[in-house]
Amino acid sequence: MSTKKTRVAILGASGYTGAELVRLLARHPYVEIVALTGDRKAGESMADVFGQFAVLNLPKLITIKEVDWSNVDAAFCALPHATTQAVVRELPAHVRVIDISADFRLENPETYRDWYAHEHQALELQKHAVYGLTEFYRDRIKSARIVACPGCYPTAALLPLLPLLEQKLIDPDEIIIDAKSGVSGAGRGEKQANLHTEVSEGIHAYGVGKHRHMPEIEQELAKASGQKMSITFTPHLMPMNRGMLNTIYVRAKNSATAERMHGALAQRYGGEAFVHVMPFGQTPQTRHVRGSNHCFIGVVGEARAGRATLIAAIDNLTKGASGQGVQNFNLMFGYPETTGIDMLPLFP
Repeated sequence: MSTKKTRVAILGASGYTGAELVRLLARHPYVEIVALTGDRKAGESMADVFGQFAVLNLPKLITIKEVDWSNVDAAFCALPHATTQAVVRELPAHVRVIDISADFRLENPETYRDWYAHEHQALELQKHAVYGLTEFYRDRIKSARIVACPGCYPTAALLPLLPLLEQKLIDPDEIIIDAKSGVSGAGRGEKQANLHTEVSEGIHAYGVGKHRHMPEIEQELAKASGQKMSITFTPHLMPMNRGMLNTIYVRAKNSATAERMHGALAQRYGGEAFVHVMPFGQTPQTRHVRGSNHCFIGVVGEARAGRATLIAAIDNLTKGASGQGVQNFNLMFGYPETTGIDMLPLFP
């Protein structure tokens, strides 16, 4: 393991996932934060934008054009979707990229165009990008130049589903994902739909039948199942700042039982630092993973034979974004995988 500090730039540090990266990397023993960008906040300090960082000595926010890339080893991209491709295309080859946006997640450029309504701007780099679901792509992540970290909804969906599809314990054609996220998942932009009065004391579905995380989930499920996937996925916005809960309904295959599904998940994740399968019949809560890189998974059998409910809880900003990004960074640079992200959840 190398103990030399890696020089890191965080692009988009003035957003929620950027701030989460600063929170995590500021305590990372092998990281030196050398550049923070936030085009609309350029010239301001991080303490001006996020008061909690007043205790840290951080670089001032600058524009991406002002970054001295000769002084950077790794770039965390916490930029809005559809902007990262153009930025990464111009980076020097020595800079390794951990992308928190959706710009390199979809392997098929036609699928990307269909769902994001514009052509891929870095096709020559897409073939070198590795999907960053850490627990399934470790070996490839270690040597990758670009790691495309999964979205928050896909992370909480794929972790419980992939092992079951790989072992042919569930029907690929009978998967329903009922997903719920805290408001921070919608970003920090000024939008009427995210105002306190619009969100509090209620819950609502959005992106029904057309959410951009659908093709990402289907892409990875297809690899596990060996067939084209078409899932039912509905996200909901919850009146909380952080957290994500995916309730997933599945039908058994090959006479599998809910208990057998639980056993398969417990065996698959028995050695993992951040994915934990609860005792059979118990279900996780978002409050118990808040501020952490942990994912809790519960499996419950239904009264009707052949059906089961899977429930996964993560913090959408940590395991669902920045924490998983740091986990992948650790692999890329030869550090212990849990470095800087081994904190316990915050409760209450």
